Amino acid sequence: MVGYHLLDIFFVIFHTSLTLFNMFGWIWGKTRLANLVTLAITGSSWLFLGLIVGMLGYCPLTDWHFNILYKLGKTDLPTSYVKYLVDRLTGLDVNPTLVDNATLYGFLAALAISLTLNIRDLRKRCHK
Repeated sequence: MVGYHLLDIFFVIFHTSLTLFNMFGWIWGKTRLANLVTLAITGSSWLFLGLIVGMLGYCPLTDWHFNILYKLGKTDLPTSYVKYLVDRLTGLDVNPTLVDNATLYGFLAALAISLTLNIRDLRKRCHK
């Protein structure tokens, strides 16, 4: 059981860090390209893996983490990691549609910003 608790902590830290990096990694020039790559991987997972497993928005990290939580006896889990995290951190039961919409719009905004800044940076490098 201790191993599962440690894995739970690992996934909360790692998955949350990745989520925050997806949202804000475009801010710093040195992390901008890596941010675009992680956004592309995330979007591909949500769309292409989602189509394969039959659930748009599928994330293997969420799947693995939730399997650990099931082993820890947690059974009433949402389909969204962000919903799970918001509920876990606030103690509230936030509307899942609100969370899913905020997640999608936040992702699309971060992707648009990251893509725009990466293209701008590439043009600057090419014109030197």
